[in-house]
Amino acid sequence: MTRIVVVTSGKGGVGKTTTSASFSAGLAMRGYKTAVIDFDVGLRNLDLIMGCERRVVYDFVNVIQGEASLNQALIKDKQLENLFILPASQTRDKDALSQDGVEKVINDLKTMGFDYIVCDSPAGIETGALLAAYFADDAIVVTNPEVSSVRDSDRILGILASKSKRAVDGLEPVQEFLLLTRYNPKRVEDGEMLSLKDIEDILRIKLIGVIPESENVLQASNQGLPAIHLKGSDVAEAYSDVIDRYLGQEKPLRFTEYVKPGLFKRLLGGK
Repeated sequence: MTRIVVVTSGKGGVGKTTTSASFSAGLAMRGYKTAVIDFDVGLRNLDLIMGCERRVVYDFVNVIQGEASLNQALIKDKQLENLFILPASQTRDKDALSQDGVEKVINDLKTMGFDYIVCDSPAGIETGALLAAYFADDAIVVTNPEVSSVRDSDRILGILASKSKRAVDGLEPVQEFLLLTRYNPKRVEDGEMLSLKDIEDILRIKLIGVIPESENVLQASNQGLPAIHLKGSDVAEAYSDVIDRYLGQEKPLRFTEYVKPGLFKRLLGGK
């Protein structure tokens, strides 16, 4: 049974595409046949982070408009045999996506035997974002520990509860998971960021993981590599934990507590 997962947020720049890349790669690493779709028509960043931008010939809009088949547009990941990327168009208008067109692509992917379809949503509540969320079974709501990001995430939760296909059809609601990115325990302690408890109290959905603030994310993006592939890094371990929790394993949260440096490190200038 195919599961459709939307990675979404109200605010831009919170790490949705980074998360979509690592989440889909993580599922594929666990042996699941996974497709990840870029819904951000006009911008298109997923293929850059996945390291396949030079192999884009046809895109999501070409498939919807009948200019190419799904097989022609899907790009097989270089790292993982069972991961495929469907890139967005850089040259079309956001209104090029249609509900019927998106539904056909999703149904065709189901027929092709995909276990998971990950939808990388643009920020906000425009057409691409609404369509990415519409068919979702599960939603990963990505937020940063700042007031505007958390408030906008609350708006997205309202849309998932009222405008998804599950809501329209009166089915079980979309399963919602909170993913907190760019979390810095030191800045939380200094009062510069919202705490984990603050955010959970506001949004009141299940926390699936905390991704620490790290230069490794930028390093991975520049290499065209999902961050989950950076073995031994805190970010890769955090995303791996997210996959395990999503698949039903119990895992303690990591990277959430500030550890004060010892005297020796402070003498050497450590923070």
